[in-house]
Amino acid sequence: MNTLNQNHLRLVGLIIFAFIFSFSIRLIWVYQFNDFESFKFAGQFMINTNDGYYWAEGARDLLGGFTKQHDLSPITEAASWLTYVVAKVLPFSFETIIFYMPAVLGSLIVIPIILIASNLKMIEVGFLAALLASIAVSYYNRTMVGYYDTDMLTIVLPTFLLWSLILALRTKEEKYLLITALEIIAYRWWYPQSYSLEFSYFGLILAYALIFDRKNLFNFKLLTIMLFAMMGLPSTIRLLIVIGVYISFKHERLKQYVWYFLAAAGALFLFSGGLDPIWLRLKLYVFKDAIETSKDILPLHFFSVMQTVREAGQIDFVTFAERISGHTITFLLSLVGYVLMAKKYPVILLGLPLLGLGFLALWGGLRFTIYAVPVCALGVSYLLFTWSAYITQLFVNEKLGSIVKSSFVILSSLGILYPNLLHIIEYRVPTVFNKTEVEQLDSLRKIADREDYIVAWWDYGYPIRYYTDAKTLIDGAKHDGNVNFPVSFMLTNPQESAARLARLEVEYTEKAFLVAEQNETKAKNEQKKIMNNTAQMTLDYGFHDANDFLDALQTPLSMPAKTREIYFYLPYRMLSIFPTVAQFSNLDVMSGKMVRQPFFFQTNRFKDNGTTLDFSSGLVLDKAKGVLKLGAQDIPIKYFIQTSYTPEFKFVKEQTMIHSDGVFSIIYMQAYNTFLILDESMFNSTYIQLFVLENYDERFFEPISLEAYAKVYRLKI
Repeated sequence: MNTLNQNHLRLVGLIIFAFIFSFSIRLIWVYQFNDFESFKFAGQFMINTNDGYYWAEGARDLLGGFTKQHDLSPITEAASWLTYVVAKVLPFSFETIIFYMPAVLGSLIVIPIILIASNLKMIEVGFLAALLASIAVSYYNRTMVGYYDTDMLTIVLPTFLLWSLILALRTKEEKYLLITALEIIAYRWWYPQSYSLEFSYFGLILAYALIFDRKNLFNFKLLTIMLFAMMGLPSTIRLLIVIGVYISFKHERLKQYVWYFLAAAGALFLFSGGLDPIWLRLKLYVFKDAIETSKDILPLHFFSVMQTVREAGQIDFVTFAERISGHTITFLLSLVGYVLMAKKYPVILLGLPLLGLGFLALWGGLRFTIYAVPVCALGVSYLLFTWSAYITQLFVNEKLGSIVKSSFVILSSLGILYPNLLHIIEYRVPTVFNKTEVEQLDSLRKIADREDYIVAWWDYGYPIRYYTDAKTLIDGAKHDGNVNFPVSFMLTNPQESAARLARLEVEYTEKAFLVAEQNETKAKNEQKKIMNNTAQMTLDYGFHDANDFLDALQTPLSMPAKTREIYFYLPYRMLSIFPTVAQFSNLDVMSGKMVRQPFFFQTNRFKDNGTTLDFSSGLVLDKAKGVLKLGAQDIPIKYFIQTSYTPEFKFVKEQTMIHSDGVFSIIYMQAYNTFLILDESMFNSTYIQLFVLENYDERFFEPISLEAYAKVYRLKI
């Protein structure tokens, strides 16, 4: 067997080993929770990311061959289509496929990393880097079993793109023109937000071509075909153009027209809005405003969701470093290694866009750390093998030097892998919903029509739609301030206002769909004038101030004709985020100023001292006086309420009025071992009254399912 074949076999063998290692490590979660029946539904593990239910809904509808009118099912999205194809081909259940798919696709990251290093003649570096990158904290978190989301390939594809660009510049072989263009198209198809990274790659190659290699026509061919692939046009059109351009470049007589091709590509890129998405992403994650202002005839102000999304918030440096490399020291060493590697192999500077996006996490949120993982893994691995080569030179005895080198490589490799492995063992993330919650939603599916709506906070929108096959007003993608506002209002205001706004919001949402369907041009023109339902309702009911309209919801306003049922889904798990939910409607929509900060305190850390109840955080209840001590303040308590369940799971409530003029009320939820301390507005909110107290107004609501984990009510108006 010749040397070339041996090298190929070695390369394939290392890739297979690294892939099996990556996939096997992800089975630790399965081993840990195999006996947890609460994580399974119908005998199958459920997924552990909310967004995954979005793609699952699309794939399910594609397999079923149907969608409901005006639904938000992503039947045209890449993740749903790929899942649909896999489910058609493989003999596994749909639930098994979406559960294990992230572990399989995410492990593909080892391929481009090893290929990059192999081309630079340092395959050992690539092998260790592949092992580290595949289990690095942030990468594992977003590609573990059950994390069914676009992150399955969101880093794999740009790393393949990095590989093809490196080989294109190093070999100047024209096949890499087509490979690069196809990768860009595939990346955009899979992840439409890929513009920024693609453009960064383009900018680096443009700088290299202009500064170091202006006479080489190949560089400008590469830039040209990249621009054509990056245009803001449908994938099919870009694919046909790219193939045509590649074929043209194969003809020697067309060489003289490369500059015309480049000019045309640049013009089409700009004309098709190539730069617009880049600015949109920067505005979304970097230049984010706390308050959004709608562009309506009646301008309204809404609270921005990006202020409450954890993965879009700033993080500290230690967290940043640990998520990328597992440990701060490993991360710092990776930067040193990357600099040294770039010094020896300048082409590796093409990894700067990935590294730069990773650093954006310090401002834009922890979700960006995942991008820096492949580059940093290569950096620390290169540094380790550079040191090992230096160690060998210190020994006169070659055999002894080889033993010391091998020992150093093995121990150092284990040292950089260990923190990440430890994280994986300890990272016992639960499924999105437990078995009992899903059984309740499955029962609701049998009651609700596919055109009915379920009112719930956006965190639960996707799984609710997947398990009930009904509609929602907000979800993980549709959660801008203007659509979050009415749902927040429904959950945090009294039942009468909540009921009327729920009926209005649903009917106005459906009306907007019909208008768009009947006359698309007219709909676009109207959208420029009125873009959110709250503004439209205000004007339709004869008000010029939206706050006046919202106040009028407490009066018997005439309601639109009922076209479908509306259900309120109120889960226990929303209790911990209820103050955040309240933020979205706790503002003057006309001015954008926060109205007041409602008081809501939840704790299961308390101590009964006999005469007092210590709730921690400086809150102490004087039982005899019925006052809450908050610092130097003595605040009278209005109600003290205790809720519980009998052995037959019957809900029991004991309510005592302490002071008729009390400011706060205290609720002890015995079944959850939790105390709530609330002001008047929070106490009277629809969520607290319906879920915590089961105190529903029979004029507006009727109970459908009253379980400890979640309660479902049907709107009667």
